[in-house]
Amino acid sequence: MHRMLAILERDIRRFRRSPALIVMSLVMPIFQLVVLGYAFGGQVKNLKLGVVNQDHRLPSVKLRELCQAVAANAKTFETIDYSDAGEALADLRNGRINGVLTIPAGFSQRVIDRNGPQVALIEDNTDGFRASAMVGSVTGLMAAYNQPALKMHLAGEPSLEVVEVYPYVPYVQYLLPGSAVMSIFMMVMIGGGIIFIDDKARGLHEGYLVTPITKLELITGFNLAGTLKAVLAGGVLVTVGAVIAGIPNPFEPMRLFRVFVVIIIASLALVSMMFLLMVRVSDPLLPRAMFGILNTFLFYPSGAVYPPEAFPGWMQAIAKVDPMTYIVHALKNLMLKNTTFSAITFDLAFLIVFTVVAMTAATFLFKRTL
Repeated sequence: MHRMLAILERDIRRFRRSPALIVMSLVMPIFQLVVLGYAFGGQVKNLKLGVVNQDHRLPSVKLRELCQAVAANAKTFETIDYSDAGEALADLRNGRINGVLTIPAGFSQRVIDRNGPQVALIEDNTDGFRASAMVGSVTGLMAAYNQPALKMHLAGEPSLEVVEVYPYVPYVQYLLPGSAVMSIFMMVMIGGGIIFIDDKARGLHEGYLVTPITKLELITGFNLAGTLKAVLAGGVLVTVGAVIAGIPNPFEPMRLFRVFVVIIIASLALVSMMFLLMVRVSDPLLPRAMFGILNTFLFYPSGAVYPPEAFPGWMQAIAKVDPMTYIVHALKNLMLKNTTFSAITFDLAFLIVFTVVAMTAATFLFKRTL
């Protein structure tokens, strides 16, 4: 045990002597949470909708007034009047507006005659988010337009009542578990097996070879050091990020305890995985080059930024074996739903088995030689 602790102490001392690295490792994930959380989580507003009214009778005027109501209240879009449809389409193609709502001549007469009146929404579909927001808003507008002024409700008319189990979850809260995983992963990339690769590049590993330390003790020492740093990073992100994101009762003792248990197991799993990947690597530049690839193939399929149910089949297959998937799922249950360990039993079991398998494989593959 004292030999493993010596490895751990040496690595922590080296980490402590680099304050810039500490600050970057702890602060950057918080910046990422704030920027991504508020960049992707908000509702699309202030789009520009061109309105071409070729009818000008009362029903078309009513529709035009509903557009102005949306612009004044929901503010999904602001309206710009055009007298010429060609000019409106030219502005749409040049990116000056995001959509064109055309009310054709004869619209009002068709409304009066109940002869299938139609309006056209021409959208710039190169941006799916803006297009979806525009279509959704105009669809709701048309539903309001078609609502009769006085509707007789039958006693037996069915209706839908939506009941939300949890309070509203803004995207910054949804992203918080994924940001915690990314914080742990960033610290893993500067610890564990990568530290040993740096030691080999500098020739420092020769000092280990003249000691009676075993392969298991050496690997365990490096992994514990990396885990300690990862737990520190994850703990800071979870506590500070919970305040920034507005998580209800973030410092409830049992909730914090459960979250930190998951962070510890998650850190061990990711550090063990990195040591297994790096166990035969000798080039110190290779881990840096692998960071972007690992980040893409582990973080995004995990469901940290988007539900996995929307992924194609091959991406869902990656998510099934991705340890980050189970870390994100466990943290979301604990932080957003405040559940107990019973809700994340499978996640913890997977991570523990993954850690044991990765550590065992790394020990067998490790060469205690020059």
